[in-house]
Amino acid sequence: MKTMWKNVLGIVLIAAISSGVTVGTTAYLASKNSQPVQYATGVENTFKQPYKLTSLGTVAAENTDFTTAAESTVHGVVHIKATTNAKQYADRGNQQYVDPFEYFFGFGGRGNFQRPQPQPRVGAGSGVIISTDGYIITNNHVIDGADELEVTLNDNRKFSAKLVGTDPTTDIALIKIDAKDLPTIPFGDSEKLKVGEWVLAVGNPFNLTSTVTAGIVSAKGRGISMGGGDKSKIESFIQTDAAVNPGNSGGALVNTKGELVGINTAIYSETGNFAGYSFAVPISIAGKVANDLKQYGTVQRAILGVQIMSVGDIADMLSYPNLPSAQKEELSALKSKIKVSEGACVADFPDRSTAKEAGIEKGDVIVAVNGVKVKSANALQEQISKYRPGDKVQVTVDRNGSTKTFNVELRNAQGSTAVVKGGGDSAEVLGAAFKALTDDQKRELGVSYGIEVTGLLNGKLKDAGIKKGFIIMVVNDQKVTSPEQLEKIVDKVLKGNTDDRYIVVKGFYPNGRTKVYAIDLAE
Repeated sequence: MKTMWKNVLGIVLIAAISSGVTVGTTAYLASKNSQPVQYATGVENTFKQPYKLTSLGTVAAENTDFTTAAESTVHGVVHIKATTNAKQYADRGNQQYVDPFEYFFGFGGRGNFQRPQPQPRVGAGSGVIISTDGYIITNNHVIDGADELEVTLNDNRKFSAKLVGTDPTTDIALIKIDAKDLPTIPFGDSEKLKVGEWVLAVGNPFNLTSTVTAGIVSAKGRGISMGGGDKSKIESFIQTDAAVNPGNSGGALVNTKGELVGINTAIYSETGNFAGYSFAVPISIAGKVANDLKQYGTVQRAILGVQIMSVGDIADMLSYPNLPSAQKEELSALKSKIKVSEGACVADFPDRSTAKEAGIEKGDVIVAVNGVKVKSANALQEQISKYRPGDKVQVTVDRNGSTKTFNVELRNAQGSTAVVKGGGDSAEVLGAAFKALTDDQKRELGVSYGIEVTGLLNGKLKDAGIKKGFIIMVVNDQKVTSPEQLEKIVDKVLKGNTDDRYIVVKGFYPNGRTKVYAIDLAE
């Protein structure tokens, strides 16, 4: 009974608040900007507020027409079926399968028990046609590991698709079908989206094709890793309350003009189904990635050369009860330099930092890139990800309360502005930066050759467990004296027999601990 009255009172409270707002607004409008505003109770509003509603002439939300946007975009969204063929357990050789009943209970007479055969795994998602000749953008997790891709258009035509390229860092992939004169969805400007603006999610949830849902932009520049996961992933999502469910991944987020502003990617849910919030990769990021994949086969990722933290995160971390004293001291020193409430604070620099060379200092808070405001670390990632190595950007920082602007040339992970080639390029596969040992390092370490791992991104070396600072001495029984020599060895392996695409890396860490890593490049 108490619970029932609690719920009833809750509903009544909401109704009362809504009623108060309506009456208060009526009294407010009646004042004609010449009388102090009064609440419905007659009490005068003494707070200092502007009397004029800034959006008084705005069309009511219920009068917004979604039909044009829905009709113009539904044909540009496709259904993707990703099939992963059954794989045999080659590593088990000729081992016999043991009947679990016989093994545990000693039952006999079950000698004809057969090993269950693995079945193909089938997944489904959505994609967006972005060119009339069949290029389709989708999520990497929709097609990841698939052996076969089948695309079904809105008019029920089916096509086999081939993979053009993927980028796990942004969860974007590009596929291609052999077709002409296809309906497309034009790119919009995701940076002009405003919180509260209507958007539509178009996709195929639960294999229900051509589904359109509506919502508003709830937030921008949202990160959803909750402080964990892969730090190299780029997360600056558009958050909406448009209903998105399994199968919507890779589908379109469009504005009321029918322009593509995002690729639906994730939901926040404890059940696996829609629970009020969904997230889309802005087309400013997804479109650039798709263009790179088409043109180069891999993403030309620009790096500013800073280790960053959102300004608000520093205060949050300082409140942790078990924060190590050294880290607390370092964060406190950073906080003492911060005079703004928003931005991306420069906590440190990696080796060969182009930002540091340009004059940016530790403790600076980046507040804008090329005039676009930066409110957080995620927002900075979004801005830099629009550019390619070799591009020059203006980075505005707040330094102890003073604004300074620096011209920075962006570079790639290897510290150069050269184009990274796709389709088996060694640098992209290994995901690391290297440099030859200096004479001083050789004397200090007691070696006559070797190269140092100076940086790591997503790639085979990081997956194998190799850490920054590792000294590579030998690869596939060949002495390694330069990064170029390592690249030649790896390139030769990648272009060789598909059954033998592996390398054995031998080396040591500066503390003297030797390690050997076997790395399969074919996986």
